Amino acid sequence: MAVIKPDKAGGINVVAFLDMLAWSEGTSTILASDDGYNVIVGGELFDDYSDHPRKLVPLPNLGIKSTAAGRYQFLSRTWDAIVRNYGFRGRFIPEAQDLAAIKLLQECGALPLIREGSIVEAIRQAAPIWASLPGAGYGQREHKLARLLGIYGEERVAEVRPDNQLVAIYCNCGGALA
Repeated sequence: MAVIKPDKAGGINVVAFLDMLAWSEGTSTILASDDGYNVIVGGELFDDYSDHPRKLVPLPNLGIKSTAAGRYQFLSRTWDAIVRNYGFRGRFIPEAQDLAAIKLLQECGALPLIREGSIVEAIRQAAPIWASLPGAGYGQREHKLARLLGIYGEERVAEVRPDNQLVAIYCNCGGALA
C-alpha cells in the first residue's frame, strides 16, 4: 500500500489509484521489495533512497534502455523535472515517490477524475505517462482495463477497512505476524 495517507493524498480514491499503478507497473508484486518503492526496472532492488538510482538498464526484449525506478517507475529525467518544478529535495523516499506520482496525475488531468471516481477516464488520461496502462502505446505489456479496475476496487476496499480487519485478512491469506 502507498505510504501516503488518504488525507494528504486527496482521498481514498487517490491512494487506491496509486496502489493500482504500482501493481500495473509490476513493482508492488515483487515480494522482496519495499512494496515496490525500491525496484529498478527489470526487478533489481536498491537500498539507497537519497536520490533516484539513475541506473541505465538494457531491456533487450523491447530494444531499449531505461532508468525507470521506484514504485511508479520514474525515469531519472522525469524525477529530475519533478524535483526542479515542485521544489522536492530530491530524496527518493517512499512518500516523495507517492507525492511525485500525484503531481504527474495532476499534470495529465487524471487527478480530478480520480477524486470524483471516474477511474476509466483517469486511466486513459494517465496512459501516456505509465507504459503499463492500456493505450500507452510504448510497445510494452499493457494491462487490460477490466483487470486494472478490479485491482483498483480491491485496493479501495482495503483502504477503508479498520486496521484490525486488515490483520485478519492478512492472516487468512497465509500471512504471519511477527
